[in-house]
Amino acid sequence: MHYIIEGGKKLSGQVTLSGNKNSVLPCMAAALLTEDEIVLSNVPDITDVDVFTEIFKKLGIGIKRKKDKIYIKAKKILETELPDELVKKLRASILLAGPIFARKRKVSFTFPGGDKIGKRSIDIHLQGFKSLGAIISKLSDVYFISKAKKNPIKKIRIFLGEASVTATENLILASVLSESKITIRNAATEPHVYDLCKLLNQMGAKINGVGTNSLKISGVKKLKGAEFRVSDDHINFGTYAIASAITNSKLKIICDKNTDLEPVIEALGKFGIKFDWENNGFLVFSERIVCSEKIVTNIWPGFPTDLMSSTIVLASQAEGSTLCHDWMFEKRMEFVKNLIKMGADISIIDSSKVFVKGKSNLSGHDFESSDLRSGMALVLAALIAKGVSTINNAELIERGYEDVAGSLSSLGANIKMS
Repeated sequence: MHYIIEGGKKLSGQVTLSGNKNSVLPCMAAALLTEDEIVLSNVPDITDVDVFTEIFKKLGIGIKRKKDKIYIKAKKILETELPDELVKKLRASILLAGPIFARKRKVSFTFPGGDKIGKRSIDIHLQGFKSLGAIISKLSDVYFISKAKKNPIKKIRIFLGEASVTATENLILASVLSESKITIRNAATEPHVYDLCKLLNQMGAKINGVGTNSLKISGVKKLKGAEFRVSDDHINFGTYAIASAITNSKLKIICDKNTDLEPVIEALGKFGIKFDWENNGFLVFSERIVCSEKIVTNIWPGFPTDLMSSTIVLASQAEGSTLCHDWMFEKRMEFVKNLIKMGADISIIDSSKVFVKGKSNLSGHDFESSDLRSGMALVLAALIAKGVSTINNAELIERGYEDVAGSLSSLGANIKMS
């Protein structure tokens, strides 16, 4: 799949945010913890959800979709081995280890795939499972996790070596069905972790400290069904805000008004982007793009790593220079070589830092998308480039962004998908 984009078109109109990709996947995983039906709404139409759906079917779990809702009923889990070919497509597949371990007392899987943006170890997950009393072994490239037959540990304290989002979510999912009282320190606090805890408590779990980095879980014997709305995607919000600014356009982004957007609004506001709330969404525009001098990713509520690639495109159109630093993933900055080919004035300091000088005139180019976030950044760059750009491997972008070509076309962009 590839996108063909002719740059230089001004945008106008409105776009409705889809649900958070990073929330819907752990919430889908939570559905495996009950025999009752879980109904999720505001589910984005993205390929990551499709892959999760295929895994569920392989495990014998009932799942169906109607518009933006997904209905899941895990009356039985027929398999405890995650399907290798699907696990390798999606790093978030590891989130299924927690609930299957909780329900079936054992689970096995190969090392999960996903974006190639640097080393992404699962050691924190494995250490957490050990703290829960699990026995872990590895044969070839397959991990086997099972519960010890001895009496359960009554009180467990887990300190995460880093505030890993997926490790936090996985250990929450593994802990809520138990006979233990479990404390997780240095837990991640991202909006998607909050969503997961909120859903689980609605299902009957007992999780205290939701939204903080210290979670206290009192295990329960059974969870019930629930209906839950996945929160809006703050990364998509920032992406469309950047699209508005770099094309010198005014857009309305239909979304909920919540605190998840604050770190994005604060950071992009330093570039001169304005956000005015109006009825059911934000009017987004920029009279001029100014440099932010320095922008650094951080754990929540810091600036999100998933928005860094697109922000570098924004910085290339700013008046002045910006130092962009992403210390979380050592290969996040590799895509800037493509921006340089387009004419961006960017100096690569090292694998985590680049110095961006604006304002650059970009020209169309042909690219291979290497991951979903840098791929979307190249789409943004193509929107303002002179001439035509072709972005191959666009299916990687569709993993996390709903109907990219359709949404941008509706706003006036000249983009085609084939």
